Amino acid sequence: MEEIIGEEERALSEQARIRLEKLIKLAAEGNDPFRKTQFPVTARSAEVKGDFSAWEGKEVSVAGRLMSRRVMGKASFSHIQDGAGSIQIYVTRQDVGEDVYAAYKKDYDIGDVVGIRGRVFKTQTGEVSIHATHLEMLSKSLLPLPEKYNGLQNVDMKYRLRHVDLIMNGDVRETFRRRSAIMRAIRAYLDGHGFMEVETPVLLTLEIGADARPFKTHHNALDLDMYLRIETELYLKRLIVGGYEKVYEVGRIFRNEGMDASHNPEFTTIEMYQAYVDFRYMMDFIEGLYQSVAKEVCGTLQLPWQGNLIDLSKWERLTMTEAVKKYSGVDFAAISSDEAARAAAKEHGVELEKGKDTKGHILAAFFDAFVEDKLIQPTFIYDYPVEISPLAKRKPEDPTMTERFEYFINGMEMGNAFSELNDPIDQRARMEAQAAKKRAQGANAEVDEDFLNALEYGMPPTGGLGMGVDRFVMMLTDSSSIRDVLLFPTMKPKK
Repeated sequence: MEEIIGEEERALSEQARIRLEKLIKLAAEGNDPFRKTQFPVTARSAEVKGDFSAWEGKEVSVAGRLMSRRVMGKASFSHIQDGAGSIQIYVTRQDVGEDVYAAYKKDYDIGDVVGIRGRVFKTQTGEVSIHATHLEMLSKSLLPLPEKYNGLQNVDMKYRLRHVDLIMNGDVRETFRRRSAIMRAIRAYLDGHGFMEVETPVLLTLEIGADARPFKTHHNALDLDMYLRIETELYLKRLIVGGYEKVYEVGRIFRNEGMDASHNPEFTTIEMYQAYVDFRYMMDFIEGLYQSVAKEVCGTLQLPWQGNLIDLSKWERLTMTEAVKKYSGVDFAAISSDEAARAAAKEHGVELEKGKDTKGHILAAFFDAFVEDKLIQPTFIYDYPVEISPLAKRKPEDPTMTERFEYFINGMEMGNAFSELNDPIDQRARMEAQAAKKRAQGANAEVDEDFLNALEYGMPPTGGLGMGVDRFVMMLTDSSSIRDVLLFPTMKPKK
């Protein structure tokens, strides 16, 4: 294998050397493509091919990357790829001139960026094409593209060389076009329901006591350690206190944690908060948002996702206790003490984290062990234990539980919502307990006094929801990994 890789690298090096020599030759002849600053484009490939009758016989200027070439004496065919697709180019010595045609044959390579002016026509085989009357190189590709039919096969290299992956793979380009359409549709839905988009700080001056581990940096001018945010929640709630009744933020989030098919250290969420509603309202809201965006972007509510057909028209609703009983057979409603819960965990082989051995923690551990991967169709799981829900309001009829839900699709958590805790006394007690537990584990943790101060001015009853954008895009593009829907996922540097 090492010998094969070595041969490939030598071949690439030789091709790069030849291409560099061509560039030097072009520059010596006064045709350095990198000195050119513009090329007026009057048409794109997709619009010309999509409405040939409107463009037939017209003079157009197109530009793009040279993706194929068939040189045949005095006439040649090529394909160029622009941002909209690809189109065939017909180049003849008679129409572009002998010198230009000679350069096209000898100095142009697959991957070069070119500009063409010419007339729109159809070949005898019916392919919409452009008969070139002017041809020029706009940028020289000094590195060869992957072989056309095999493309960029190594998955690791696809992520590292996303620019090459986008050149070679139309499906990848379509994934990110769809991601852009998804973001427009989400914003349109929220804006249409009276929400205001806002922006809150990314750099924070304290490490709060939440479970997620932040990235740490240092502000030199202030000589102050700072932390990249792990959520947008606490600032958005301040805005509800301030009088805005519907706010949302498309937020880049940073968590210094592991990476897998559904986790990346930096990712995108949308958090939204609405005054005077509760978590049940937010269930209805997210169901409507998902259905609206799926119809807008995909045209259907039945979506294939990695071998399963997801039906967004039907959403099941279960309490966490009901879900655990359904899938494990253990009824936590009949368990009255922490000791009994620990005995149930031991009996069913459920491992417990150190310091997380109360009934509420154990219920959540059973859910992780027996339930989550079974939730293929859209499912709301609600009534979460207070131990794992420090920002959610307690259920009036059962203060050991909170008015919180998470929703799951294809065995993956997609979002999280609460009836937001607006009691500053209860909130302080929970935050202090959370920070103390984190400090006991040797980590730094503080209570956000500014947020508690805001709550003391009075926050109305509020429903809040955070959804993972990247996982939503995974579903709407039938992707198996979060890296497939991030243009530049986090990668360990190669030596």
